[in-house]
Amino acid sequence: MLLCRAPCRGRWCPARRGLRSKVHLICEIWSALMTDDYLVRIGRLIRDARQHRGWTQLQLADALATSQSAVNRIERGNQNISLEMIARIGEALDSEIVSLGYAGPMHLRVVGGRRLSGSIDVKTSKNACVALLCASLLNSGRTILRKVARIEEVYRILEVLASIGVRARWINEGSDLEIVPPARLELEAMDTEAARRTRSVIMFLGPLMHRTEQFRIPYAGGCDLGTRTVQPHMSALRHFGLDITATGGFYHARVDGSAAPSRPIVLTERGDTVTENALLAAARHDGVTVIRNASSNYMVQDLCFFLEELGVRVEGVGTTTLTVHGVPVIDRDVDYSPSEDPVEAMSLLAAAVVTSSELTICRVPVEFLEIELAVLEEMGLDCDRGPEYRAANGRTRLVDLTVRPSKLVSPIDKIHPMPFPGLNIDNVPFFAAIAASAQGSTLIHDWVYDNRAIYLTELTRLGASVKLLDPHRVLVEGPTRWRSAEMMCPPALRPAVVVLLAMMAAEGTSVLRNVYVINRGYEDLAERLNALGARIETFRDI
Repeated sequence: MLLCRAPCRGRWCPARRGLRSKVHLICEIWSALMTDDYLVRIGRLIRDARQHRGWTQLQLADALATSQSAVNRIERGNQNISLEMIARIGEALDSEIVSLGYAGPMHLRVVGGRRLSGSIDVKTSKNACVALLCASLLNSGRTILRKVARIEEVYRILEVLASIGVRARWINEGSDLEIVPPARLELEAMDTEAARRTRSVIMFLGPLMHRTEQFRIPYAGGCDLGTRTVQPHMSALRHFGLDITATGGFYHARVDGSAAPSRPIVLTERGDTVTENALLAAARHDGVTVIRNASSNYMVQDLCFFLEELGVRVEGVGTTTLTVHGVPVIDRDVDYSPSEDPVEAMSLLAAAVVTSSELTICRVPVEFLEIELAVLEEMGLDCDRGPEYRAANGRTRLVDLTVRPSKLVSPIDKIHPMPFPGLNIDNVPFFAAIAASAQGSTLIHDWVYDNRAIYLTELTRLGASVKLLDPHRVLVEGPTRWRSAEMMCPPALRPAVVVLLAMMAAEGTSVLRNVYVINRGYEDLAERLNALGARIETFRDI
């Protein structure tokens, strides 16, 4: 008979009856692991997660309804801690502290200093896929999306869709998605926990206003990039009769079905998701809607192409003025292929640069990387472009790009993002690693997000010289002699990948902890880099 040392000891305990239930085994394992060494290691994980969230011990204590002294003891490994408490801490910090009972990777161990070689295909766009999943709510018929990125961001949206009654299943050996909505959405059953873990849920506003007169969605989450106002969304959708009240962690929406835009809608921010929400609202508005100061970025264009498959005519695709001829009822069986991801292409290009490798990146959506490539060629990048061909959507221009080891120099001008066709906002962080590999000083001005530039200073732990000038600007000095380190994953997607790339360049073994944020935007990234010669292992502490 098992001797129970776990908290469940007692006459009801399965061990005393000679049984080994799954619950009891977890209790036993947890009791055995609660040694001083594991308490210290867990305490460090919690401390690092808290610091990356930008919280004080007092703020975490308030979130847990406990005292600052208790948090201090936990972080120092001086207090026993239950699975329940670790789960609560992980939820408060939006970070996986411990993973039990599922196979998802938690950390990455990187053996750096290895050259990459061969070729790799760029996968479909994360941002386009989540927009198209939201747009499927416009359609009463069946929607098939081809080669959807199997990433955490997509999984969260699928969980939300499933909770409100939408049937979504992977078909064709798991490469494509079939989506069939119910006659009536069960919005009151929405999975709010899944919704809070993605900012993309904000794009439910546009389609849901056509399905019901009132509803609510939780505040949007996603990357920690500082204050990101949703006011531009409210301003745009107000023209269609949507009124929003934000209270208690939810956006409470009421819809005036008689409202209609009386003049062109001028977006107060040329944002991608703002433009997409306006398009989703206009798609089933019975009339013509003109949207000005619209984003013309890649995910917006993919959404426009998809809306055209639904029978919605969109004029001006690729420009800052979109004219939408709405259709009040959409009931079509559609089959659409989202295009490839230019930000993933930039990630792979940066991987080749920082590891001094020759790599062929296939299916690069070159229209959305032309400024980046022009800057890199000015810095001395040796690369060849193959002939152009069309993506599966029949519209987006692709090329195969071969990158070779190059001696780079810093660019003449600062690196800063601009709306398309300027340098992509999401590609700016990759220039930090590239600039650290180049000779000279590079000023990077990330003016869009409040916090993201700060995360680039994490590269200093890997040997780079990155000086924070203010919350939006960093000065990078190169070249860098990269060195290995063990560190927490930054809570923003692109800086997290930049740190991973630098670890690949550093001689020795590095550890990157809590990599959920990378899985939000990249499918099987470690495995795909390993196929090119990298050595990255996924593992969990417990």
